[in-house]
Amino acid sequence: MQLFFENKKLARTLNSKKEIERRFGKMADKIMLRLSQLRAAQNLEDLRFAPGKYHELKGDRKGQIACSLKEPYRLIFKPANKSFPVDKSGRMIWSQITEIIILEIEDYH
Repeated sequence: MQLFFENKKLARTLNSKKEIERRFGKMADKIMLRLSQLRAAQNLEDLRFAPGKYHELKGDRKGQIACSLKEPYRLIFKPANKSFPVDKSGRMIWSQITEIIILEIEDYH
C-alpha cells in the first residue's frame, strides 16, 4: 500500500528510524512495525485481522482508521481518496483502499 503523510514534519519523522526512536522512545519499534505492515499490504483488507487491531473510527473521526501501538496510543490514518469507497451501510470497503494518509500518533481516548 502507498503511504502519504498529513504534513512534511510527520513525513520526516516517520520516514526516519532515528527520528522515530528519538521522538517516541519505547514505542518506536511498534510504530516501525505498523508502518511496515501498512507498506507491505496490497490493500487495507489485508490488515483487517492482523495484529494491531485495525478499526474504523466513529463520531467526529468518521472516515479515519486507527491501529494500536503502545496503550493508549494509536496510529491514525485515512484513505487517500477524497471520497473513500463505502458499502450500503456506510462502512469503508477495505479491499478498495490502496493508498492512505498517515494523520497522527495520538491517545484519542
